Parts: sequence; C-alpha cells; structure tokens
Amino acid sequence: MSSLLREEDGQTLVEYGLLVALIALVVIAILTVLGRKVRDVYVNVNTSMKSTT
Repeated sequence: MSSLLREEDGQTLVEYGLLVALIALVVIAILTVLGRKVRDVYVNVNTSMKSTT
C-alpha cells in the first residue's frame, strides 16, 4: 500500500494529459476567433492580386 502512495508515474501522466488537453482547447479557441480574420486577409490579397494581373 505504501508503494502505491509513493508511485507518481500515473499522476504525472494524467497531469501531462490534462495539460495537453488544455493547450489544445486554447489553440482551438484562438483558431476559431482568428480564423475568420486570417481567411479574410487571404481573400483580400487574392482578389487584389487578381485585379492587378
């Protein structure tokens, strides 16, 4: 029983998993917010390049 209390590998793995999940959620939120703006920039550049040629 005391060896189970000292064993921290499982806890560390869970902490890393939670950290990765949190980072993924932040990235998804940023892409959701900024994705439309970035797409609009590409569309504007594309249309301005087409009109100059």
